[in-house]
Amino acid sequence: MDFGDDFAPKEEVDPAAEFLAREQSVLGDLESEIVPPANAAVSAPPSTDGGLIGSDELAPSAGGGGLGSSTGSFEMIGGESNEPVGISGPPPSRIEPEKLRKWREEQKQRLEEKDSEEERKKEELRQQAKQELDDWLRQTEESIAKTKAASRNAEKQAAALENGGPMEPGTEWERIAKLCDFNPKVNKSGKDVSRMRS
Repeated sequence: MDFGDDFAPKEEVDPAAEFLAREQSVLGDLESEIVPPANAAVSAPPSTDGGLIGSDELAPSAGGGGLGSSTGSFEMIGGESNEPVGISGPPPSRIEPEKLRKWREEQKQRLEEKDSEEERKKEELRQQAKQELDDWLRQTEESIAKTKAASRNAEKQAAALENGGPMEPGTEWERIAKLCDFNPKVNKSGKDVSRMRS
């Protein structure tokens, strides 16, 4: 039985080199079919790896400067064009199907209707809020006016009692009782004064 006791160093295979060799064999002479554009600069002789990512990509540009240069610019493989290789001319125009065009028009109309309905509802809510605010302000002003009038009347009555002339004997407590509020329902949070009333 062999348990792999062979301690002899095995030859290590570089996975990147193996991949590049496999791609070279698959793609073959595809590089010869690609013609660079006329305005592209000629950078380096054709590579042995079929134009795949490799050492040619890291080749410094004609302006000089490698990895340590201050510019750090590199030439692109295949020239300056961003167009895909092998495709020429503008892309074919897409004609929208009739159903999609009709749906878009209907959707646009529905959205416009919803927007107008939303604006109408917003305006109604604004009017309702304005009416409620006006009512609240009017009620507040009325209650303030009533409170002012009641305060003035109470002040006049207190002044009349004070200036009611000389105090007659036996009427002092009656005047004090008029100034006090003996209604127990009005002052719920106050102390129990029923003993004093009696």
